[in-house]
Amino acid sequence: MSFDGLMTRAVIHECANQLASGRISKIYQPFKTELIFTIRANGKNHSLLLSANASFARAHLTEEKYDNPSVPPMFCMLLRKHLEGGVIKNIQQDQMDRIIHLDVVNRDELGDEKERRLIIEIMGRHSNIILVDPKTNVIIDSIKHVRLDQSSYRTVGPGQAYKRPPEQHKVSPVDASEEDVLKHIDFNAGKISSQLVDQFAGLSPLLAEEIVTRAGMVNKQSLPKAFMHVIQPIKEHAYQPEMVLTDKKEYFYLVPLTHIDGKRLSYPTMSQMLDRYFYGKAERDRVRQQAFDLERFLRNEWQKNKRKLKKLRKTLTDADQAAIYQKFGELVTANLYQIKKGDTNAEVIDYYDEEGKSITIELDPLKSPSDNAQAYFKRYNKAKNSIQAVQEQMSLTEKEMDYLDGLLQQMESASPKDLEEIREELMEEGYIKKKQSKKPHKKKKDVKPQLEHYQSSTGIEFLVGKNNTQNEYLTNRLARQDEIWLHTKDIPGSHVVIRSLEPDEDTIKEAATVAAFFSKARMSSSVPVDYTRIRFVKKPNGAKPGYVTYDKQTTVFVTPDEDQVMSLRKR
Repeated sequence: MSFDGLMTRAVIHECANQLASGRISKIYQPFKTELIFTIRANGKNHSLLLSANASFARAHLTEEKYDNPSVPPMFCMLLRKHLEGGVIKNIQQDQMDRIIHLDVVNRDELGDEKERRLIIEIMGRHSNIILVDPKTNVIIDSIKHVRLDQSSYRTVGPGQAYKRPPEQHKVSPVDASEEDVLKHIDFNAGKISSQLVDQFAGLSPLLAEEIVTRAGMVNKQSLPKAFMHVIQPIKEHAYQPEMVLTDKKEYFYLVPLTHIDGKRLSYPTMSQMLDRYFYGKAERDRVRQQAFDLERFLRNEWQKNKRKLKKLRKTLTDADQAAIYQKFGELVTANLYQIKKGDTNAEVIDYYDEEGKSITIELDPLKSPSDNAQAYFKRYNKAKNSIQAVQEQMSLTEKEMDYLDGLLQQMESASPKDLEEIREELMEEGYIKKKQSKKPHKKKKDVKPQLEHYQSSTGIEFLVGKNNTQNEYLTNRLARQDEIWLHTKDIPGSHVVIRSLEPDEDTIKEAATVAAFFSKARMSSSVPVDYTRIRFVKKPNGAKPGYVTYDKQTTVFVTPDEDQVMSLRKR
């Protein structure tokens, strides 16, 4: 994991500089394992994110905005009672581990000064956030409770003594010398990067690999020098936060990662880098967990329609045989004189054939010759009449698949709030049953969908709808007639509206890039995006939510770039 002990040390240093003696004015718990502290320090408000997410545990300052539940969870209420209004006394790291102590001084209901310690343990699926009374070392409560049957080493819960995770007994890299490196590394044993991780506290495999790469031909001279060359700026808090984007993965660290090839992005602060790296990742993970049943339902519906379309195409192919049935009926009629009841087939001259070849026609031996002719004419009429009905069914099925495809695309970039709107839409459309509430039905307030706001490099605002509910509101209700509307050409995606009657070319290109990014073609290059004025965008009667037609469009080609999209987003 990139968020190692040295990363923790760097984040604490950054937070300590920004939040020293700051007052906690508000605490939110937007998600089950994540907290947001609003802290007033140095004349401005700061947002501190603390996460015990099993996959994305971390701590850093954030500029992102999070939706908060209308009713705060119990742990959030407890933290508000003990920490809101309190002053941050100290932020420190427990040795070189991924453990942060946030000490807060506050006053209780009687006005007596109380000190509380919030312990943030960043340890993968064992991550936790624990409120402790530092005088007694007793746990007041934690964001996750750990029972004895879950851990034989320690339990975590109210009223229990706090016990830190097991000691690693490793050497601190920031206090190590070249002699320490030589002392703790066995050059004959191989796997030098693994030995570095095993012997030095707070070192991730990512940083160990960087040290080995910089050492080149690893020996007793090159490795200690490379170690000190990497660790010295970290020791002095001279960080160079960097992300490296490769085709398969994104990496981040507090020093340049020269051993990884890819697109490099530098950031002025650790928190900005972490904000960028984790933006959307934790949210998409939550969405995947919450939307597993919904996504499975949509994929099953799409597959069901695909099978239906295959059957309809076969029916249409069979219906195309109508002309043959008509031909057989006419040939039987023309040869009634030579066909007898009981014949199973008739060999007659095909007068439709230029060469006058004979043809064999199957007959029902229980029917008279004329009844056999009438049976072929009936099959002809039935097939002819079914063609139009089948074509209509095929058109409806294809539209249904496009609609479901669009919903699946919207779920890829959906927030939990977006997901709830998609679920409500499916209820309204009759795909899934509405939840039956035992409480008396109250009419819902007409809540306006929340759209994402972006600003072009020339200062012009444009809005993005990320699901059908938002798209409908943006295109059909909010946008003005002569504003510019954008959408990927023949590809499921978001509606984008530029809030300008005459936007410049750069704004159109940037808005098109955002439209392409929030579409099914987000991983493609040279994506076609159409733009036109809102007055030329129409929703057909009876069309599915989010479906529109448009004309008088111009097409531009853009390549989606996540970093550009993030830089344009208004927070």
